[in-house]
Amino acid sequence: VRLVESGGGLVQTGESLRLSCTASGFTFKDYAIGWFRQAPGKQRELVARMDSQGYTNYADSVKGRFAISRMRDATKNTVWLQMNSLKPEDTADYYCNGVPSTLTGVWGQGTQVTVSS
Repeated sequence: VRLVESGGGLVQTGESLRLSCTASGFTFKDYAIGWFRQAPGKQRELVARMDSQGYTNYADSVKGRFAISRMRDATKNTVWLQMNSLKPEDTADYYCNGVPSTLTGVWGQGTQVTVSS
């Protein structure tokens, strides 16, 4: 299994970013998937989740601002995280994975998001 995240960067408060994640050896549509983040000195947390039926839920801290989605074409095997109205507290490394992460047993390199005030 290999997970590759991209799309992070440095933005200002209130701006948007769209993160992408592609997987090999793991088919997103068959499982619950999620975006996690880890800020410096903090534990990794799940911020957005989509189950195999397409239902989504979000951490309270990002609800209404973040949206997880995946390609309808299962062969593309890509998941996105649209992040709007970014805040400095959203600064973290972002990762995608199955939920729970033991479904894959691996983590990608993540993509860094920095939101300046």
